[in-house]
Amino acid sequence: MSEKQSRRQIEISWPDLGLMVTADLDDRNPALADALWDSLPYRSLQGHALIAGEHLYHVAPIPKLLHTPHTTRIPDRREAPDGTVFCSGLQHLGIKYGTLTEPMPANPVGRIREADLPALREAGGVIWDAVYSTKKQIVAEVRRAGEAGGHRIPVLGATDADASSLIADVAAETEKIWLAPPVELDGLHQGIIPSQAGNFGTVLPTLLFVNGETRPLGYAAYGGLVRAAVQGMPMDSLVHMARLLVGVPAEFLGYCGLEPLWAFTQRFLDVVDRLDRDDFYAVTSQLALYINCLGGWNLQLYPWDTGDHLRQQQGVKAGA
Repeated sequence: MSEKQSRRQIEISWPDLGLMVTADLDDRNPALADALWDSLPYRSLQGHALIAGEHLYHVAPIPKLLHTPHTTRIPDRREAPDGTVFCSGLQHLGIKYGTLTEPMPANPVGRIREADLPALREAGGVIWDAVYSTKKQIVAEVRRAGEAGGHRIPVLGATDADASSLIADVAAETEKIWLAPPVELDGLHQGIIPSQAGNFGTVLPTLLFVNGETRPLGYAAYGGLVRAAVQGMPMDSLVHMARLLVGVPAEFLGYCGLEPLWAFTQRFLDVVDRLDRDDFYAVTSQLALYINCLGGWNLQLYPWDTGDHLRQQQGVKAGA
């Protein structure tokens, strides 16, 4: 570990829970650690893995996470020590606090101190209850150790006037919903659906489809466009892929109630043909952060305990 990295410590606290842990950043992925360090401080809605096990993650307001390459990758994060801190190309800061089931490669940037693991596990249990059933909105604060906390949404620059205006509006909307549920999603989860999407007055299928479309739109479509722009894909191909990937799901989500997302998408598609690479990167990065924020709120608001009567059958084969 380099001397520079060994001196870098971050604090992750959950003020509503009265809990805090300290992590030491290391030099396994210095570019990712730098991106995290340079973004501090920030606050974010804390989430919890829903199918992968005892893992915390939240959307980090760090555009560089979408495309910064890793130096070291753990082939199977199940084997990482408890307390390992990861930065993800899905724009997440994650922390393993116990047993995981998903054999997923991951990019470590540090580790929670051993003395803080009990507090981490306590936080994990409460946060799981919040996401799964109580719906208490728990905020994580990430800051440099010993320094003040804070919060800011990055705003990227563009030279095209319409692109710059779009970025400013997307950033303002992201700021508005970063720590408070979007009005349209909150209403949707209360059964307020102006388009009446959902057959015969049902709500749960619409919620499921909205969650299922929003996540890949942010993670795969916009995240992929950002990475392709950074990696040098020709501009005509970038524009073509943008038109193939984002219009249909965004229009569907607009029908389901996410009208601001659809409006932003239409503005993007109106200008995409004339954007240079830097402006394309700026617009898609800003939209990725916004949509990933929407995805985080979907996971928080969704009534997961509706299926509490369904439990896995251990040791039973299908069809038995």
